[in-house]
Amino acid sequence: MDGYNIFLALLAVYLAGLVGIGWYFNKKQKSVTDFWLAGRRIGPSALGFSAAASWLTAGGILAVIGFYMLLGMGSIWGFVAPNILALLIIAVLVGKIKNLPAITQPELLEQRYGSAVRWPIALIITVVMILFAVADVTGLSLVLQVFYGLDPLYAAAIVAIAVSLYVTLGGLSAVVWTDVIQFAFLAIFTVAMAFAAVGTVTSGGLDTPAISSSELFGNVPDGWWNPLSIGLPLVLIYILAIIPGWITEQDPWQKVWAARDAKSARLGMIIGSLMIIVVFGACAVIAIALNSIYPEIAAMGFPAGMALAEPALLTFVNERFVSSPLLIALSAIGLAAASMSCADTFATSGASCISRDIFQRYIKPDATMKEMLVVNRISVLIIVLAATAGSFVIPNIIDAIHIATFIASASYFFPLMGGLYWKRATKEGAFAGMAVGFVVQVALVALDLIKTPPLAPYYLETIHPVLMSHGVIVGMALSAIAFFGVSLMTKPSSRINLAPFFEEEAEDLARYEARDINEMDPAYSSFLRNVDEKVTGERAHLQLNLRASSTLSWHELVEKLKSSSPAWVTPTGMDSVYRLTHGDMLACVSVTRGSEDKDIWLKAEPRLETVGRQKKELFTAYEELKSVLGQKGVSLEFHTIA
Repeated sequence: MDGYNIFLALLAVYLAGLVGIGWYFNKKQKSVTDFWLAGRRIGPSALGFSAAASWLTAGGILAVIGFYMLLGMGSIWGFVAPNILALLIIAVLVGKIKNLPAITQPELLEQRYGSAVRWPIALIITVVMILFAVADVTGLSLVLQVFYGLDPLYAAAIVAIAVSLYVTLGGLSAVVWTDVIQFAFLAIFTVAMAFAAVGTVTSGGLDTPAISSSELFGNVPDGWWNPLSIGLPLVLIYILAIIPGWITEQDPWQKVWAARDAKSARLGMIIGSLMIIVVFGACAVIAIALNSIYPEIAAMGFPAGMALAEPALLTFVNERFVSSPLLIALSAIGLAAASMSCADTFATSGASCISRDIFQRYIKPDATMKEMLVVNRISVLIIVLAATAGSFVIPNIIDAIHIATFIASASYFFPLMGGLYWKRATKEGAFAGMAVGFVVQVALVALDLIKTPPLAPYYLETIHPVLMSHGVIVGMALSAIAFFGVSLMTKPSSRINLAPFFEEEAEDLARYEARDINEMDPAYSSFLRNVDEKVTGERAHLQLNLRASSTLSWHELVEKLKSSSPAWVTPTGMDSVYRLTHGDMLACVSVTRGSEDKDIWLKAEPRLETVGRQKKELFTAYEELKSVLGQKGVSLEFHTIA
């Protein structure tokens, strides 16, 4: 069997395992929260593996090794250090993020500002996720091209088929647990390649003079180990350009929401950052060894040498293991795992924006869970296909990642973080900040790509250093001016919008209490027997599944609920109705569509100390729902999801 057929056989086994994981979790999904947030049951170890795997793309690793070869440790500020620092900063923000009542960032921003900001932020996040996925498709294309001479479309087909299968089957649970496997493959591959590259140099392989390990690491160029070799101003520019975009990425926030508690989320992000350090440490060792094996690449300098430095590891694998097609195939699987571990995360985040924040929010608010899954599958394919098209326009791996990051930094860093911590932020300010930042940054990126000759420094940075990184500092500055300026000139947000984010505002909302419940009432006892209760961390997850006697008119039901009691509100659109009885909206009862046309799901996620009270709140909501439907001659029965 030749090397390519060995690769295909291994890939088939690997993909079958991933799809099996997706199928397993598909059987466990009983709610929207199960699909998009893994039931909020993810522990710190799995979260750490997933956080690390999601930010370690195959293309990114190849690019990092290339940067190490040409620029040394000074290059860490363009990718490596922001990866590590962003996860650590998110760990600090966990306390604020974890208890917010949202599944996606656009939904969160609608809760904070109103509906005007949800669709634009959903579109922007989708664009950003597509651009991140470009790096994954490009990286895998490079692997398959170097190893097997395959057309780039094969890489897209592999990513599209694999990711769409296991993600749409198992949702975020499948993403997290396949990430665990994928990170293991990736880590083993990078560490093994570090040993192989150093061993090749010390043994005099590939026609290189044999030198000892101490000579190899002691003879690096002057300043190679200095992380500040690029200069402090440039370090600060990279930090300001990249980290804001990465700490506000939707995908790590979704994983924070999916954690079983704040402690697990915080520890998971810290574990993820440590795992990234291990992989990038191995990449540095690989780069030093490759510089000894291929000295002509380093001699070309940056950026001219990047075209050869980026695929240098692949060239080494091909030459070093030419007589062992199995090892080359295993290397290809390791890098394919890295591509899929990122692509599945970006596809999940982008698809959730399309299906939940655009389709369900604006096109079909009464969409059932089954309809949402269909849209989600189509959305995953759209994102991967768009990323494939983008890979032909932006062939540079690290540039695809940077462009996505800069658009995120300029577009929604200030509206998102300002909304969390600045009470005076308004919907008009948020919209202005997003619109100005997005338009300006896209224009700057386009100008830079058009005006820059091949293998030359980017056009904007030749004008002034502050315009480095496609002028993102300018884009962020204008976004900030628009956000803060317009917010101060417009009417403050309402208390309902502020309550989930500011405790003092939430206290004033505790006005609608559950009616007194006789715990000996047979109806209440029957109700309790049908409530699905799971405890994860500091919260309980209560869910009641109901089936109506006839097909529901969802819009009419929502309007009647809202008119029946001032407690019922729709702060994030008609798809979710909250019984707003206190400021902890995660604990408030919400009503959503179920899997079928007749299904309704009631759920609440109270803190453990308030579970008893919230069960009564859930019963009150059930009685009010039953009363509203009874006026139309529709009855409800308890329903168990198989």
